[in-house]
Amino acid sequence: MRVFFILVLIFLASPLRADPLAAASEPGAILLMRHAIAPGTGDPASFRLEDCSTQRNLNAAGRAQARAIGARFRAAGITFAQVLTSEWCRARDTAALLDLGPVTPFPPANSFFSSRQDEPAQSAALLEHLATLPPEARVIIVTHQVNISALTGIVPQSGEALVTRHTGQGLEVVDRLPPP
Repeated sequence: MRVFFILVLIFLASPLRADPLAAASEPGAILLMRHAIAPGTGDPASFRLEDCSTQRNLNAAGRAQARAIGARFRAAGITFAQVLTSEWCRARDTAALLDLGPVTPFPPANSFFSSRQDEPAQSAALLEHLATLPPEARVIIVTHQVNISALTGIVPQSGEALVTRHTGQGLEVVDRLPPP
């Protein structure tokens, strides 16, 4: 019985999450989204950026997930000044299937899973780009787990988006949008 009361107190003391899309709809929100479901880890040894058949790609569940995420943003009336994406096919396909506007390839969002030495330069380039945007610009960047983890310290699920704000020191995580 005591455990029950403790659980009730914890529940009552926990803030109830408002609309999970509220933070994403704010001016200046920067969303770092991990590409939708693409089974496996990393890419095959024969990986070539210009050839999707050599890469790990979205499966049917990943394509459906990307469409559902985009529909959720559109239903909430959330628009983006920029839709940026890694050049990896799974990220490009996710960004296109979101259907949130023109998709722009953005090399700083490319995966550095196999070349960790590229992380500092890519993270710096991404932050430099964000610093050039008007403060009210809302942006979504479809990228990879390693990129998001390097910028935030968080390991997102496939299809998860972290809502962040650009500060003078980097990115501050404001909220997390779990995948549908």
